[in-house]
Amino acid sequence: MTTWDLLVVGAGPTGIAVGAAARQAGLSVLLVDRGPLCGAIVRFPTDMLFFTTRDKMEIAGIPFGIPDDKPTRRQALAYFQGVARHYELPLALYEEVVEARRTGEHFVVRTHKDGRMSERRSRAMVLATGYFDQPITLGVPGEDLPWVHRRYLEPYPHFSQHVVVVGAGNSAAETALDLWRHGARVTLVHRGSQVKPSTKYWLRPDIENRIAEGSIAARFHTVVEEFREDAGGDEAPERSVVLRTEGRREVLPADAVYVLIGYLPDVELERRCGVEVDSKTLVPVFDPAGYESNVPGLYIAGALQAGRRTDRIFIENSREHGAKIVEHLLSRR
Repeated sequence: MTTWDLLVVGAGPTGIAVGAAARQAGLSVLLVDRGPLCGAIVRFPTDMLFFTTRDKMEIAGIPFGIPDDKPTRRQALAYFQGVARHYELPLALYEEVVEARRTGEHFVVRTHKDGRMSERRSRAMVLATGYFDQPITLGVPGEDLPWVHRRYLEPYPHFSQHVVVVGAGNSAAETALDLWRHGARVTLVHRGSQVKPSTKYWLRPDIENRIAEGSIAARFHTVVEEFREDAGGDEAPERSVVLRTEGRREVLPADAVYVLIGYLPDVELERRCGVEVDSKTLVPVFDPAGYESNVPGLYIAGALQAGRRTDRIFIENSREHGAKIVEHLLSRR
């Protein structure tokens, strides 16, 4: 069995940056991910434009060679694929890490793929799994119905449809605006009193103005009680969302729903690997000097460091994590 110098769990931009830094230092490295390369970006909206400029998305010394100031989703995917190709990063994609334990000088990492369990070995590990794999759910009846979605891709299937967007942060606001501009009849539902103050500064006035003018309907101080599909005889089943606004019940017809209320990091994987995680903030224990966790030789990189505060760490302020981790790792050898 091959023993890698470094095994990185997560093959997103941060994981790629860690892998590239390891290769530059002459270390053997393997990136393991339960999805495709840059799976989070793959699942971003089809026509997404990054607000971050291309220079702040560059990793591992590879220029982001496009004429545009801000990359599209497709350009970002092509760029990060190019970085992985340039450094010839070994990849184990669509392979899920179940747990890891330190045994002497090595980690034994148990993985799952195609119904089979396997083991891999490494001298050190990095957890760089981000948070986009785990959308927060409401926990109400009907949430698993096929027309209730947790991710938004594009507006085109919803022309002339009644669409409910649950949430009032960046994702919900962007989705509501995109749907409305492409002909959907949109209602925004949020338990708070207004669009979240943390919404991007150029986005917030846009969504607030559309609500004020009546182009997008809004239900504030409102919670979802149920997603319902009633039999319609020979007709298609009638879809609706049951809402409660300050004690008043409302049944709102809906052809589709997008529940966009945020994401959480995979803390259970962290714990199965021995990392201590704060139960309230979901912030793991790690040394800010080199990002090593309470488990010697196991490092925390990227957005995972922020726990519940998924709005604090992005590509632009985590792209140097790889170099910092590798430097710390080499100092221990």
